[in-house]
Amino acid sequence: MEFKRITSIEDPLFRSMHDLMKEVFPPEEVLDYPLWKEPLEDPGIRVFVAVHEGKVVGTTEYRYYEDWQVAMTDFTIIGGAGLGIGRFLARKRWQDLERLAAESGKPMLGMFAEIYDPYRIEGHAFGGVKPMDPYVRREVLSHLGYKRIDFSYVHPSWENNGEAVEELDLCFLPTDEDQVEISAALVAKFLRRYYAVLANKPHAWEAMVDGLEGKEKLALMPL
Repeated sequence: MEFKRITSIEDPLFRSMHDLMKEVFPPEEVLDYPLWKEPLEDPGIRVFVAVHEGKVVGTTEYRYYEDWQVAMTDFTIIGGAGLGIGRFLARKRWQDLERLAAESGKPMLGMFAEIYDPYRIEGHAFGGVKPMDPYVRREVLSHLGYKRIDFSYVHPSWENNGEAVEELDLCFLPTDEDQVEISAALVAKFLRRYYAVLANKPHAWEAMVDGLEGKEKLALMPL
C-alpha cells in the first residue's frame, strides 16, 4: 500500500478521493470539488490517499499548528475492510506529524479531531463500509487515546450555508496519556482559525466559541 500526497485537483487520484468522500460522508461534511483547489495547494494542509493496486482505498487530511504545537485530523476515510487501511493511515499520519514537530524544534502536545456521536447520527449508512460505522470508529479512536472535550459542540456546515451541525464531539488525543484537561483558550483559538475559511457561521457556533473564551480549562473525558 502506498501513502501518496495530493496537492492539486488536477491529480487523477483526487477525483477518486472526492468520490470516496461523497460516498461515505453526509453532504454537509463534503467541500465542493472546485473549492478544494486552494486547500490542496496550501502547504500547511496535508491530504494523503492510501493506494492499493492502483485504487484509492482510503484518505486522510490533517494539519499541524506549529505555534500551538497541536495537530488536527480533518478526516479519515476507510474505503473497505480487511486491508488494514485504518492502521496504515494512522501510522503514516503520526510519523509525518512527528517529523513536522521535530523540524519545528518543539514537541507535539496532541491532536484534535471531530468524532461522530453514534447516538446522534443514526440513519446514515456511511457508504455501507463497516469500519466507517460511527459505533466502530468511536471505539477505535478511544483505543487510540482520543478523549472527548467536555462541552456542547456544534460546527458550521461545510456547505457554507450557515447551518449548525450537532452530531459530532470535539475530541483531543494528548501525547501525555495522563492529561485530564485542556486550555479552553487554546480550543477557542483553534476553532476560530480552523473555521476562518467559512464565511457563514451559525449563531450557535459563535455563541459556543464566545463561551469558551470565558473559561479557563475543559475536562478531557472518556469517549
